[in-house]
Amino acid sequence: MAVPNPKLTVRGLTKTFNGLDVLHDISVDIRKGEFISIVGPSGCGKTTFLRIISGLESASGGEVRLDDRIIDGPGGDRGFVFQQDNLLPWRTVLGNVMVGPQIGGYANKETAAKARKLLGLVGLSGFETYYPRQLSGGMRQRVNLARALAVDPELLLMDEPFSALDAQTREIMQTELLRIWEEGRKTVLFVTHQIDEAVLLSDRVFVFGRRPGHIQEIVDIPLERPRTLAMKRDPVFVALIDRIWRLIEDDVRASVLEEFA
Repeated sequence: MAVPNPKLTVRGLTKTFNGLDVLHDISVDIRKGEFISIVGPSGCGKTTFLRIISGLESASGGEVRLDDRIIDGPGGDRGFVFQQDNLLPWRTVLGNVMVGPQIGGYANKETAAKARKLLGLVGLSGFETYYPRQLSGGMRQRVNLARALAVDPELLLMDEPFSALDAQTREIMQTELLRIWEEGRKTVLFVTHQIDEAVLLSDRVFVFGRRPGHIQEIVDIPLERPRTLAMKRDPVFVALIDRIWRLIEDDVRASVLEEFA
């Protein structure tokens, strides 16, 4: 789907591992400030797609452009939030947020002040000197998010960042992410297995089909912003979940049966 002046452009993207087609001919444009979620059955290439955009994986064919620059490796214009927080246990909360600026060689008083501001943004003011072992899972993921934002990325990539959290904490983190996103309107690509999470957060949902991974359909989410958890009871919200589930149900069933075959 072509859009005028896209922030991110993907054209003819393919990926093959040891002769196995993982991604096939993905072409899509993403606008600046869009929140995009990616859903689909296990093994459909969602994480691989994200890793190619991050520069952590190379494509077998096609190209990815960010602000019309070809992506051919990692860069500070992209921030990545992984499933696990991967915080450095010997560093304090503030020290973990400062990792990016320090590796980039531009850490100074200004970036430290910005890191403290980001910790405030994610609700962790006062925890600067704590260590990861002293934090809950939800708090560690907040630090993880602040660390990704500390490099001021043009594009924020999030790979199931709330999957390890309990259901209640996950819902709180969804609302917190919406609040943080509203503050800066970063362009976001968010991988999730939770359809309700995708609908709540997103402007559009990319529905991936089973291997080789491809975009089966793009679903627009016409819900007004700002959004709240109460929206999950809205009939329009429920109808969107049902629509997306029907798109992937057969693929999910096939994927599960293959796993236990």
